[in-house]
Amino acid sequence: MNSVDVPAAITRAHREEWARVVGALTRRFGDLDLAEEAAAEAFATAVQRWPTDGVPPAPGAWLTTTATRKAIDSIRRENKRGGKQKEAQLLYDDGPGEPLGAVDDERLRLIFTCCHPALAMESRVALTLRMVAGLSVAEIARAFLVQESAMGRRITRAKAKIKLARIPYRLPSADDLPARVSGVLAVLYLVFNEGYLASGPGTDPVRNELTAEAIRLTRLVRALLPQDGEAAGLLALMLLIEARRAARLSPGGELIALDEQDRTAWDRTLIAEGHRLVRERLAAGAAPGRYQLLAAINAVHTSAHDARSTDWRQILALYDQLLRLDPSPIVALNRAVAVAELDGPQVALGAVDRLADTLAGYHAYQATRADLLRRLGRGEESRAAYDRAIELTGNAAEIAALRRRRDRSRTG
Repeated sequence: MNSVDVPAAITRAHREEWARVVGALTRRFGDLDLAEEAAAEAFATAVQRWPTDGVPPAPGAWLTTTATRKAIDSIRRENKRGGKQKEAQLLYDDGPGEPLGAVDDERLRLIFTCCHPALAMESRVALTLRMVAGLSVAEIARAFLVQESAMGRRITRAKAKIKLARIPYRLPSADDLPARVSGVLAVLYLVFNEGYLASGPGTDPVRNELTAEAIRLTRLVRALLPQDGEAAGLLALMLLIEARRAARLSPGGELIALDEQDRTAWDRTLIAEGHRLVRERLAAGAAPGRYQLLAAINAVHTSAHDARSTDWRQILALYDQLLRLDPSPIVALNRAVAVAELDGPQVALGAVDRLADTLAGYHAYQATRADLLRRLGRGEESRAAYDRAIELTGNAAEIAALRRRRDRSRTG
């Protein structure tokens, strides 16, 4: 079977069904490649038939049944049944299946399954984003800041390793969960980020169904592992970011920066829950991890009544702690924003320019540099950096905001 991406028309309305279908087929046939391809063909069939026949009363069941038939057809075509009693049983087994085990949510179970310790962490995350979230290879590549072709090869290698090593696709036991949780949290964070600021052209700037699903699944992880500080930290981080959603887009569809947002539109219930989780982790006395520190940074932002009252010294101290834990150029770039507020744009620009070798092709790097140059009155350089950021950005709302700031640098 040839690889087929999930059709976009179905993805928008029924994305949550993708993982359920893939999970059901993976359990039944024990072959991730077969499950993905059959599911993709079922979705493609739905794109062709539903506009004329109408959406069936139970679209998930229709997709699962259609995908199962296509998987069976594929097995028959490839003569995989001969002499294999188990495969013959799978073809006709309509029983209730195995017990749910420690994880009783279909999508979350598939995430834990894909996040097998035998795979490298980046492969776990990429494979799970593809199989569970239904993101395209291009979307995943943008999340990792790599070329689409390189990401395609990475996912293909991960599938090949699973097949070669005969890694079983079974439900994880309660004892398996802690070893896999870091990969699971990484996946959920990337899914949330894709929803919070969609990376691809031609998509909605904010994909609420992805942020909502990431939060739902993170709540389940938190319930499964209540002592895991990073699960609590990631949930707090998502809630504090999601709380600002209503203030992030203008009526004209332009992205609104944090310092320009109407804070009365923020969801105070989500903020209160996020702050409570941050305080709980502080009271625990354990050394915070990456997500806990990011949540604490967002807690400081959401504690300020307005942008001017933001405690930038506390934010910088948290970024310093995060940079020691995660010395990545992205963290260093975000830290430079706090430096600009405390030490001025010239000092921050020096820190940003030192990241050019690794981040020059990243739109947020160019946008941050453009803002600093604008504040320094270096209009021509600022506009050039804004233009580069616009070239690198696929999000329509962000492009609109960058164009406005670029034009403002021209006038003053």
